[in-house]
Amino acid sequence: MAAYYLSKDKQVELSKIAQSIATPGKGILAADEPAGIIESRFAPMNIENNEENRRYYRQLLFRTKESRQHISGIILCHETFYHKTDDDDTSFPRLLTAAGIIPGITVDRGLIVLGGTDNETITQGLDGLEERCREYKKNGAQFAKWRAALKIDKNCPSQLAINENASKLARYASICQQCGLVPIVEPEVSLDGDHDLEECQRVTENVLATVYKALSDHHVYLEGTLLKPNIVTPGKDCTKTYSVEQIAEATVTAFRRTVPTAVPGIMFLSGGHNEENSTAYLNAINRVNLYKPWTLSFSYGRALQTSVLRAWKGDKNNSEQARNEFIRLARQNGLASLGRYELSN
Repeated sequence: MAAYYLSKDKQVELSKIAQSIATPGKGILAADEPAGIIESRFAPMNIENNEENRRYYRQLLFRTKESRQHISGIILCHETFYHKTDDDDTSFPRLLTAAGIIPGITVDRGLIVLGGTDNETITQGLDGLEERCREYKKNGAQFAKWRAALKIDKNCPSQLAINENASKLARYASICQQCGLVPIVEPEVSLDGDHDLEECQRVTENVLATVYKALSDHHVYLEGTLLKPNIVTPGKDCTKTYSVEQIAEATVTAFRRTVPTAVPGIMFLSGGHNEENSTAYLNAINRVNLYKPWTLSFSYGRALQTSVLRAWKGDKNNSEQARNEFIRLARQNGLASLGRYELSN
């Protein structure tokens, strides 16, 4: 029986893709907001949410050459995956590949309430997933993303919600690997709530331990995966204050206890943290004086785009200012992923 039910060639292919994405000093731009979600990003800047604005905005980001030394991969949504450049009709996956950036695709179909719980959620999208993955791979995708969301509250997360989400993440990861896509496993513990740092660490450790047991049960090849977790922080309504160093140490400790060394990279989500904190936390995490066998980098959406949108404002005349903001944010997070960011940078 072949190890992990994958051929040796496929294991090598997946491992190379994962290692390339997890190149030290580089991270991922999450540009996979579907139309309904990007509305919440466009509206505060008075940008009209139409398909051409969404296409042009992503083109602006993808053609920012100076960002490439800090961005290894970009996650697209279905709509953006099939968009093309306006001047030479190049598909966005081909545009990224030609620039040395690895294209990825979000394959889940959103959250629904998990019955029998206190409004906890489960992620949809396993139906037809293999066919979709094969089509995305054929059209240039090299990795995929699936997000599970868990909340901390009086009775949450329940073990039922943790188990069910872990199982679906593992099934998704297995299907992706069969199709030649590296799965990004994203079990997000929400920032919402008044929980303290210690509670977030406890929950995050439980979630990750359950997820990696499920991945093992489903024979997922860990060397060909990436993890996209939350940073371990207190809830946004917590009254206690913690230093950046305390947050960084709690985060690294949680992952040392739960994430196998076979995983090439841990690419943190920003999860509602602002640009400044997202960079500061990542920088401090990489400075923690503990053994860290993985690349510790970023897979940021809002934390790489808020200032870009503020500069662009939906006006093509502002494209250069917007690109400069993207270069700045990509650079500072690239430095933070090496523990080398200073405010003077």
